[in-house]
Amino acid sequence: MNYFKTLGVREDLIQGLEELGIQTPTPIQRQAIPYLLAKGGDFIAQAQTGTGKTAAFGIPLLMQVDPEVREIQAVVVAPTRELAKQIGKQLFRFTKYCTQKIFVEVLTGGDKLDRQIAALQRPTHVVVVTPGRLLDLLSRKALSLDFVKLLILDEADEMLNLGFRKEVAEICARTQGRRATWLFSATIPAGVQKLITDYMSPKSHSLKIDQQHVVNRDISHRFIVCQIREKTERIARFLQNQGEERGVIFCRTRAGATKLFDELSERGHRLGVLQGDLMQTERDKVLRSFRKGRFQFLIATDVAARGIDVEGLAFVLHHQLPDQIDYYTHRSGRTGRAGRTGVSIALIGQQEKADIAKLGKLLGLAFVEMK
Repeated sequence: MNYFKTLGVREDLIQGLEELGIQTPTPIQRQAIPYLLAKGGDFIAQAQTGTGKTAAFGIPLLMQVDPEVREIQAVVVAPTRELAKQIGKQLFRFTKYCTQKIFVEVLTGGDKLDRQIAALQRPTHVVVVTPGRLLDLLSRKALSLDFVKLLILDEADEMLNLGFRKEVAEICARTQGRRATWLFSATIPAGVQKLITDYMSPKSHSLKIDQQHVVNRDISHRFIVCQIREKTERIARFLQNQGEERGVIFCRTRAGATKLFDELSERGHRLGVLQGDLMQTERDKVLRSFRKGRFQFLIATDVAARGIDVEGLAFVLHHQLPDQIDYYTHRSGRTGRAGRTGVSIALIGQQEKADIAKLGKLLGLAFVEMK
């Protein structure tokens, strides 16, 4: 029995999902896909990163595109370049077995504008964009939104946190001919609520995925109790025992990430570091090198790591627990992907054992202590 078929998903798209190892729908996919296929109206989903949001909106989006129409029919807006590229890559993979080609273009800041303008001369059905770059291209009349049926706002709260309030509002105003807006957000603060009130139907369908359905159940969650001064040595020993396995080490701050990178590099480990002080070209180079296996481990801060999508990561280490629960789910979700298992390990002080217990209760996880 194919569970996606029971949700109404087309066979060619099911083939694309299966090739990616996606066979059992997540809670958000089970609830969102049938509604969006049957109704397709304004839709609000409160869900964290790692819940399977891209397939939840991507599959219904692709099923509503008419390949015979050469114009842009759907716009997906994402807060960061990395996330936009990740979404674009997934949509492309979903369509691998489609009998009629659906063309997806990713348009983000930091990439060459003239190349994007040239690419838009070809048939384009879906664009995945960052807010500033879309408005830039519109100002240059490089694309038209006249045929847009769907507007998807992904990680809406993060877009507003990054200062894109005016840009998102303008995009909503410039796509007034759309049939529906689908908004996905981990939280619904006042700014996101204003977007909903101003640009979405008062009869929008709402969905909330509770915290205990957020974390991938193929990930084991563990913790190590140690003093701050012992952390680098404990991490170094752990990395030494990983053989060829690859993973990500998360730090709270840019300074902490850089310091840990220096300390572990001195011990002979092959690492890269991804933090907010890097230029976009430098961040791209680090991620490209990591994907190609030029180094084994990546150290990253939470903000710099949004949208990281690297296959086959065996583990995630938390140098410190993050400040926010959704950061924990985002971090741990870098491993255990596409049906594989993974492990998420937090290094904590004795006084943080209560925090681990609270986190486990909120997320419905059993944290196991490692010695």
